[in-house]
Amino acid sequence: MLEKTSESTQLQTRKGAFISANTIKYFAVFAMLIDHIAWCFVDTNSILGIIMHLIGRMTAPIMTYFIVEGYHYTRNVNRYLLRLAIFAAVSWIPFLFMEYGTFLPFTFVDGNLYFNPAQGVIYTFFLTLLALKTVHSQSLPKPAKVVLVIGLCMLSSIGDWFFFPIVWALLLDKYRGNFKKQAAAFAISSVVLMTLMIVFLTDGFGNNWFQYGVLLALIPLYFYNGEKGRGGRFNKWFFYIFYPAHLLILGILKWYVFK
Repeated sequence: MLEKTSESTQLQTRKGAFISANTIKYFAVFAMLIDHIAWCFVDTNSILGIIMHLIGRMTAPIMTYFIVEGYHYTRNVNRYLLRLAIFAAVSWIPFLFMEYGTFLPFTFVDGNLYFNPAQGVIYTFFLTLLALKTVHSQSLPKPAKVVLVIGLCMLSSIGDWFFFPIVWALLLDKYRGNFKKQAAAFAISSVVLMTLMIVFLTDGFGNNWFQYGVLLALIPLYFYNGEKGRGGRFNKWFFYIFYPAHLLILGILKWYVFK
């Protein structure tokens, strides 16, 4: 594994850096909640819907940034991977329930059995961390790393946010220690990725410009002071447990209370 860089020190001395990682993560969780409430109950084409989704776009990039930080600061990457894998599995059914109103990944349509492999964002983060571990491996040759990372990107096609967090993480990791370069690489890649998504995976630009809200993630990240913040184990487990819990609650409200 590569040695830790001095990013923490740089962030602490950078003007305006005063927010801890946990504080930014709580903000990201709140933004995610707003986004998911909008998907469940607010017209996407409405002004309110656009604003809520614009806010929600910040969550994935922020969490990706801290996946990179977590990789460099964790004492055991394999344990980190296992934790993400477990909560990705735990979140699968709640994710399907909120999105499709079913507790089963199997459905029958006109007598035919269909399997829905759609996964939540923790699954994507698991692949993202695995990509970081692959790139930093000292035993794998470069061609093998390229093939494996491409494979992980393909596996991410069933996950929330597709392969975008993998691309972001590799760029943020490459320029770790230099926030200006991180921000530039993230911004350029995000504009390209969001444009491709809007053109090929949606009905055109229209109101889908809110996807460029991912760029807003740079604002709270700019103020990151390199410190983890208070909370310890509570914060660590809250961020994992909240994800499947809020999906389940929103699913109940969406399909049973306000149906």
